[in-house]
Amino acid sequence: MNAFAQTKAKPKTITPVKKTVVTPNVNAGASLKTLADSASYAIGQNLAQSISKDLKNLNKEAFINAIKNVFDGKDPKFSEDQLRAILTQFSQQEQENEYRATIDTGRAFLEKNKANPAVKTTASGLQYEVIKEGTGDKPGADDTVICHYKGTLTDETQFDNSYERGEPLTIPVSSVIPGWTEGLQLMTKGSKYKFYIPHELGYGLRGAGDIPPGSALIFEVELLDIKKGE
Repeated sequence: MNAFAQTKAKPKTITPVKKTVVTPNVNAGASLKTLADSASYAIGQNLAQSISKDLKNLNKEAFINAIKNVFDGKDPKFSEDQLRAILTQFSQQEQENEYRATIDTGRAFLEKNKANPAVKTTASGLQYEVIKEGTGDKPGADDTVICHYKGTLTDETQFDNSYERGEPLTIPVSSVIPGWTEGLQLMTKGSKYKFYIPHELGYGLRGAGDIPPGSALIFEVELLDIKKGE
């Protein structure tokens, strides 16, 4: 008889899973006596940690005061429209501070570029230089254009080039960045212009691909053809 057949298998040892019990942290304050107390503190801590990472310039006293007023049922200081406008403006200010070096570099370049007699500046802040003037029609906002282009940053770092791809861009005039939308409508068919675009008329504070947020841009654009819109 097989000796192994007579061996009785040992029962498996099952380790019970311990249930995690959250107890109030005595170091967090004597008022945290219950789990609800601890959860309240944890929510406040989590919110403060999340906000403090991105919004370092908050006035803590005003912030805490607003929370207290809301919980106490007091009338809010700002209407919903005012609240949205303030937060939008503050968020933009914080972003501008984050990308201040890039923004300042672009603005310094554009200010110096104004001294070039070949460069013209529009009311929006767009700068352009005529490399070659065509003789055809000008596109309108509802038209589609076919063009070749090369895009660089102000330090001449290239981020796009349709000539190298061997394929021109076909795109509606209204579907490009504001600097292009304005600049294309200045051009006649067959023209080649150079656009110097402030970040507000480019990709703004969001950036795009290899374009850092807040970057001023330089584009050489050759308008090959225009497809009239309806």
